[in-house]
Formats: sequence, C-alpha cells, structure tokens
Amino acid sequence: MAADPVQRWGSTLDAVMVYAQGAVCRRLTRGSVPPDGRVRVTGLPRSLDTGSLRATVLGASGARVTEARVEVEAGLPRPDAPDTLRSEVERVSEAYEVARRRRDRQLGLIEEVGGLRPVPPPRKRDDPHRRTPADAWLELAGFVEERLAGLHLRLAELEEALRGVEHELTVATDSFERASTDAPSAHVETMVSAVLTLEGAGDAEVELELEYGVPGAVWVPAYRLTHRQGDDSGRLVLRASVAQRTGEDWTGVRVALATADLRRRTDLPRLRSVRIGRSQPAPVPAAWREPPAGLAGLFSGYDAAGPAPERADRPAAAGGAGQGFFPGTVDEPLAGGPVPPPAPPGYGGPPAPLGYGGPPAPGGAPQEDIAGAMPAPAQPGGLPQGSRTRSRGRSLAGAPAPMAPGGAPPPPPPPVNGPPQPSGAELDYAALVLSGPGEQAAHRGRLFPGSAFDPVAAEYRRRAETVASLPLPGQAVRPRESAGSFDHRFDATARADIPSDGTWHTVTVGEIPVGLRTEYLSVPSVEQTVYATLVLSNATDQALLAGPVEITVDDDFLLTAALPTLAPGGVRRVGLGPAEGIRVTRRTNLLESTAGLRNNTTVLDHRVHVELANRLARPVTVEVHEQVPVTSDGDVRIEERADWTVPEGSAGPEPHAPGTRVWRLDLPAGATAALDGGYEIRIPTGKALVGGNRRS
Repeated sequence: MAADPVQRWGSTLDAVMVYAQGAVCRRLTRGSVPPDGRVRVTGLPRSLDTGSLRATVLGASGARVTEARVEVEAGLPRPDAPDTLRSEVERVSEAYEVARRRRDRQLGLIEEVGGLRPVPPPRKRDDPHRRTPADAWLELAGFVEERLAGLHLRLAELEEALRGVEHELTVATDSFERASTDAPSAHVETMVSAVLTLEGAGDAEVELELEYGVPGAVWVPAYRLTHRQGDDSGRLVLRASVAQRTGEDWTGVRVALATADLRRRTDLPRLRSVRIGRSQPAPVPAAWREPPAGLAGLFSGYDAAGPAPERADRPAAAGGAGQGFFPGTVDEPLAGGPVPPPAPPGYGGPPAPLGYGGPPAPGGAPQEDIAGAMPAPAQPGGLPQGSRTRSRGRSLAGAPAPMAPGGAPPPPPPPVNGPPQPSGAELDYAALVLSGPGEQAAHRGRLFPGSAFDPVAAEYRRRAETVASLPLPGQAVRPRESAGSFDHRFDATARADIPSDGTWHTVTVGEIPVGLRTEYLSVPSVEQTVYATLVLSNATDQALLAGPVEITVDDDFLLTAALPTLAPGGVRRVGLGPAEGIRVTRRTNLLESTAGLRNNTTVLDHRVHVELANRLARPVTVEVHEQVPVTSDGDVRIEERADWTVPEGSAGPEPHAPGTRVWRLDLPAGATAALDGGYEIRIPTGKALVGGNRRS
C-alpha cells in the first residue's frame, strides 16, 4: 500500500450543539501547514453529513481554507480499539454452541438406550415352542433402567450448563447492543477524514476548527426545584436527558442545547422580477460557460488509435471507460495501450444527464438547493471555479443512453432556446467529475455529477436515527412541541461525557433564578379540599420548556410534577397535592320568589357560605374560587352580592373560565375565617323553562 502523501492531523472533539433532532459538532486541530497546503484531518464520525462540513482558521494567522471535502478510507482497526464486547459475544456464542451439541448428543444416547428391546430369534416352522428366558428379559430391563438413570442425571447437568451459557450469551449480546457505537462495527475499519487545502499560511502553525452535522441525537428538558417554606424564591436547576448514537463518544465536550429544527430550511427564496415591456433574454448563469472551440477534435488521436488489446495479466472489464488513466491527469493513455472503447449501446443504463459545457437540458432542469453549495464565479473553458478535474471509472454520468424500441438509437433532444438551467446536483462543484475519452462523444472533456451514494454511510445514518424513536422519560415533552414559535439556546456550565450508546444520559445545564411563592387553592363547589401550589414567575430572558420537575421542600423530596412551558415574564402554577392542614367547608341556600308589578319576574336568590380553618404552624395565602352564571340574554339579569373579585386575565398564573370569582385572603396560623357571598338571577316569566331545574 502506497504511503499517503497528504500530511495527517489528529483532531479533538471540543463542543456539540444538540438540536431537537441531530447535532452540530466542532473539532479542533493544530499543526504546521506543509508546502503544498494540503492536510488530512482524521477522527470524523462515519455518519456525518458530507454537505455540512465547514472549516475555519482560528486566529489572525492570515491563512484561509480554499477547499474542504470528505473522504472515506479503509484500514485495519486500531490496536487499542475497544473490541472486548465483540470478543466476549463470540466466545460465549461458541461456548453456547458446544453446550447445545453436548445436550443434543446426550438426548441421542438416551433415545438409543431407551430403544433397546429383547428380540427373540426367528422360529422355524418345524421347531417346537421354546420357553421364554424371563431372567434374560429382566436382566436387560435392569440394564436399560440403570443406564437411563445415569444418562438422565448427566442430561440434567448438561441442561443446567446450557441454561447458564444461554444466560451469559443474552447478557453479552445485550451489553454489545447497548455499547457505544464509537468502536468499529467490522473487522475492517472505515475511517472518515476531511481533506483541506490552505493558502497563505506558509510554514506557520495554524489552528483549525471543523464543523459538521450528524444525525442521531435528541434531548428533552428536565428540572429540579429546591424550595424552603416562607421564602419567595427558589433554585431551579435545568437538566437535560440526552441520547445520541452518532458513532463517536462525546467525552469532555462543551454541550449546548437548542430548540431549533436542524433540518429546517433557512435559505432565502429567490424572487424573480416581473417586468412589463419588451421581452428580454434571461441572463446566463454565472457558473456556466460555453465549451471551448475544437473540443471534439481533442480526442481524434485517441479514436484513431483503435481499441486497446486485451491484457493477459488481468481480466477484461466491461465498459472500461476511464481505465488506463491516472486520477488527476489530463487525457493521456498509459504505456500499456489506449483505453478500450465504451460498452456497446443498449445495455440498459439510465440516460446521461447534461453537464457544464454541454447544451442546455430540455425544458430546463428544476432548480434545487444543496446545503453548503454556493455558486462560484466560472472560469473560461467551461469549468466552474473550485471544481476538481479528475478522471475515473465509468459512473452514472457517463453511462450510455438506452436504446429506443427496435434497436435504433434514441433521437437527440430537441434544441431549447434560452440559457441553460443547471440542477442542484450540477451546482455541487465538489462532486463534479471530468468525463474521460472513453465516454460518449457528447460527454468527453466535460463535467458531470458523479455518483455520491454511499450504502455504508446510509446504514450508519439509519442506525443513528433510531434514537428518535426512544421512549421518553416520564412526563417529558420534546422541545419542538413545547417551544412553540420561539427558539432558544441553553449552554451547559461544565463539560460532560455522553457515550454513543443510544440511551438517555442526564446532563446538568445550569441554575435558573425564578420567583417562587406558595399558595393554596380551593374550589369547594367541585371538591371541598385545599390544594398546595407553587406559583413560578420567570424573570429571565429565556423560556422554560415543559418537562418533569423534581420538587424538594425543606430538603425533603416531595413529588415529581409536570412543569408547563413558561415564557419569559410568564407566571404559571404547579400543583403539589392536597394540603391536609387546611380545612374548607361550603354551604349553599336557595330562595325562590317573584317580583314585579304583576309578579312576572322569577327571582332566584343563591347564597354561599364558606368556612376555612388553618391548622398549620405558619400563615398561608388561600384562594377560593366560585362560579357565577353567565347569560347572553339581555332580559335575564344577574346581580352579585359578595366581596369577591374578578380574576386577572391572561396575566394570571392560569386562564379562567367566564364567570369565575375569587376570594383571596391571608390566614394566620391556627385561625379560621368565614366567607359569605351570593347572587340573584332575575328571569322574566316568559323566559322561564316549564319544568326546568333552576337550582344548583
């Protein structure tokens, strides 16, 4: 194997930004730039999104990155690679197979011994009857019984050993499946690296930052609330449950959490102007140039050489387009002879797409946007600036067009007026491949999109995205469901370790100051019970997402409640359960009478009496809720006779139903209080329901 001419730099994972789904990782690397300016940064995960790679030079060194691309190479696994779990599974699997075969062999012996039966010799026709040798029969039966007893005893031992090995295999397999995916999953390790080209660095040492996106990371918020009775504040610690299966362990990284959707498109739409007047030709795309003159005659010598002779040291390759050419060289054949001609037409390949320097696509290909692909100024000669000019084997772009029915070649595409319309794949300059002389005549010397499908990387991404289906912890809510129309970022105060095992891990983000007070709430018309609540007020500029909160009061764990989403400046109430030290009693009285000059108005007088008793050793604040009827008929009047108040609107801790009335009072320790209220409903006789129930 030839040595890699590109200098290798190791990298260290420094920071990770976890989004609602997926993450963006940042790696740091440092080294001296070689004279050619090309370096290979290793350590990238196999599941990374190749279109998201970004490289930046840190500091004011004057260097800049002019090219960055992802390459995958195969090699032997590292000698220190953690492969103990795989070896343990293989060892236990072999032991299980040996134990199973021993058990099966013992069962076969038991079946053989159990099949022993006395067989008398055949009696001839003229022979007299013989006496049955009973002693021989009994001796055989005793032998079989004794032999079977020993075999069954041995079988019990073998089955017990088999169950033990089976349990070990189950444990080892479960540990292997739950282990980190940072270790190579095959005996041949595939390594992902970023090949960078730097300019303006000289021989100085520079520090680079690599940023790339990976799937397979999710998080949900969780909280821990510490409160002391009598205080108007508390400690709310934000924690996050993070699960990732990106293929690399996050060890000692700075973790940040975001509620945004990493897959959401953020590019601006292209608005096309509409003008009234004479028709003007559409402008030619800046990344496209006409092919140079005489491009067809560039390959006349190659065509005149004829087909290449077959070599005896290697089998003939079907459709050897691009064979016999070194990557990165101009069309120049090897000493072994010219390149064989392309495969005969009609092999059933897909139609070849058009590339730069060729005629425009029929009808114009749809415009697509690819992350990280920005149009660059074009250079003369039909090549986009920044693209790679290389030759390689036949790709999808160089496949011959399929034959038309009847064996005739397909007709050429009709000419289209106007400038070309390159597709999104043709704007990905890093993936363009220069077609060699073995391609079709219309493709020679022009750039076409190469095949970028990697089945191994697709399998890694599919395995990584399985974390999105993990069952959530109790009372947890995904950030996109609770964030609503805003997006926030939360930075952890300390570095954390999160292995790539696809299970939930708790990370402490930081402490959030919140306003806190204890209130007691009762709705005696529904249930004559007083409930303790915590009223949280968010005075920070960050939202608190919905999630489970562990509440500790006076250093004693109380319960785990569900915290609702709390926007900046918002106030919400969290229930703590019934308060046994406060009693409430409600009694009602209804008087029905008539009023008016002709007694044509029915008067329903409702009176409410509520009694409260505080048996706690501290003063409390109690809210008592009542309900007053609401009418939309102007003839029906409702008159209230109480000192209750109408609750606040949207500024309160929670929304209230129409007609809600509130008594709010401070109740000292060991004190009692009585609340009296009521309302009258005046209904005209013509509005009354015959036989209706007007009493509560």
